Amino acid sequence: MTRIVSRFPLPPMSLGTERHLTVHAYGDPDARPKAYLQAGLHAGELPGLLVLHHLIRRLDAGEDPLLGQVVVVPVANPIGQSQVLRGHMTGRFSLADGTNFNREYPELSRAIGDMVDGRLGADAATNVALIRDAFGEILAERAARAEGEAAYLRLTLMRLACDADIALDLHCDDDATVHVYLPEHLWPDAADLPAFLECPATMLADESGGNPFDESLSRPWLDLRDRFGQRAPVPSACLSSTVELRGMADVGDALAEEDADRLYRFLQHRGVIGGDPGPVPELLRPAMPLAGMEIVKAPLPGIVSYRVPLGAEVTAGQPIADLIDPTADDPAEGRIEITAGTDGLLFARKSHRFVWPGETVAKIAGGQVLTGRIGKLLTD
Repeated sequence: MTRIVSRFPLPPMSLGTERHLTVHAYGDPDARPKAYLQAGLHAGELPGLLVLHHLIRRLDAGEDPLLGQVVVVPVANPIGQSQVLRGHMTGRFSLADGTNFNREYPELSRAIGDMVDGRLGADAATNVALIRDAFGEILAERAARAEGEAAYLRLTLMRLACDADIALDLHCDDDATVHVYLPEHLWPDAADLPAFLECPATMLADESGGNPFDESLSRPWLDLRDRFGQRAPVPSACLSSTVELRGMADVGDALAEEDADRLYRFLQHRGVIGGDPGPVPELLRPAMPLAGMEIVKAPLPGIVSYRVPLGAEVTAGQPIADLIDPTADDPAEGRIEITAGTDGLLFARKSHRFVWPGETVAKIAGGQVLTGRIGKLLTD
């Protein structure tokens, strides 16, 4: 497949510095469906970068015809990539203002709706095109007056993806199984994504709090359908998802090549790439509400010793770890049981075994909405 590599400069934040986004584009820019994939928005999360490296190699090989277009941004956050302190990349939060690089994307539903009000009609495909054009125009106008490198980066990433039929943001957790976050209004039509990824945990929410990248692309379609649905059809025209590719240490060619193959077959199934993807795998586990995810936190400082492995099914009240204070006068009293508060799948935990009070020890994907789980449903 023919690949065009473009570089989008970011505005410099200090004298003598310059950063840019590298974008790999395949296919006619007007072809459909369009798939957009990015990795490294949290810059230190490396599994997705390697997966996209292998996906680019696969696309370059041209073994199957390209039916739509594919846009790949293998390093979506060059700002975070440069934030190295004493040999450690701190690419989740901006050192300039403390914000999470995957939060605070602009909410454009109302602005888009105002621009297309009175222009939408009875044809859904025409409405989708009008909305995408408005989305792009608004983002271009905002990018032209963006203040700061991080704000410009957010707007540039959205401009690259706002007209996509599929937009996948590849991340990883600390120590975790594969898991996927999807908008609830896309379910079950989007079930083929976690199925092809062989994903044991799929969590659904139309609004997780903080407006991450994927929701900035998917939420406008839901809001516009609520606004215009009685007058004009507005389909959910963007399957946008955050894909968590296991843990920080799950980096290697063999695993990345397998994940790239899973994504490739998903894109085949969605008609972006030709060829036979094979049957859709059976979903490993039913999707669950994101508000049913328990974030288990440490009550005190200490060393965590886990009793159950990643991917274990646990029940409410079950001990999942011990929190140990090695300075206790009596070692028998220097241990606290940490228990699950819900039935579900323990899909993520702490890789560094020392924790501070209030730090996340584990995440459990449960099927029942938990009391008090409102507002910001993701860890910051």
